[in-house]
Amino acid sequence: MDGRLFGSLGVEVPVVGLGTWNMEDDDRRAAIDAIRRAVDIGLTHIDTAELYGSGEVESLVGEAITGRATPRVRDRVFLVSKVHPRNATYAGTIKACEASLRRLRTDRLDVYLLHWREDLPLGETFRAFETLREQGKIRAWGVSNFDPDDLEEAHRLVGDGKIACNQVLYHLGERTIEHRVIPWCAEHGVAVVAYSPFGGTGAWRKHKTLDEIASRHGATPRQVALAFLTRLPNVFAIPKSANARHVDDLAAARDVALTDDDVAAIEKAFPRGPWRGLPTL
Repeated sequence: MDGRLFGSLGVEVPVVGLGTWNMEDDDRRAAIDAIRRAVDIGLTHIDTAELYGSGEVESLVGEAITGRATPRVRDRVFLVSKVHPRNATYAGTIKACEASLRRLRTDRLDVYLLHWREDLPLGETFRAFETLREQGKIRAWGVSNFDPDDLEEAHRLVGDGKIACNQVLYHLGERTIEHRVIPWCAEHGVAVVAYSPFGGTGAWRKHKTLDEIASRHGATPRQVALAFLTRLPNVFAIPKSANARHVDDLAAARDVALTDDDVAAIEKAFPRGPWRGLPTL
């Protein structure tokens, strides 16, 4: 479980990447070291947003992936950022992207997302995304926090092959996207990127089922959880860590191969329940 094709983009991306939400609250040097460690060991999918720390986290990521002794680090990174929905007019999206590029110290993003939707017309945002793609400032674009109705509306506007991914909340305590979001995305060639894959409090990590499965695999409960969440071929995960040692722990999830019995036991211990609409933190 290392890399797989990322939706309709047609490039291979690590199944487990690194999120940076709230990283402005961490020790800056430790956070930079964690990002660099992630890139060095193959967790090259780095996700950020203009919202995070009002641009501070993008600047932190930019520092982490530039100025390295290792050559061409940027070329090894699958870099994703997001436009705030209040900036998502046609002109506002282009301006926001250019500001993100300056903070990230790069000339392009691999994927640019609409962070969530508010009242601005999706067509305006998507038209800006296409302009940015034609200009070479982004490689592809996608959405975040879109429920099936939002996805249907977006699809009516642009058709197949345009929406690279949908980034949504997904962890063992919140599996409702398995009902409708993941199947819709699989049908239309859209990658699903799970943010906050360990949830909020993470109380489930102490569950005996995870402990037993982890023990059998010589793994940790966190690694087992990531392996379960990314068991479907169109799902990726971006856990956040500002600790280089913890990054190593995340990377080891790629080596955990769950059996059918393991998956069944986890599904029983953490039932997905009925569809309740798209979850948010």
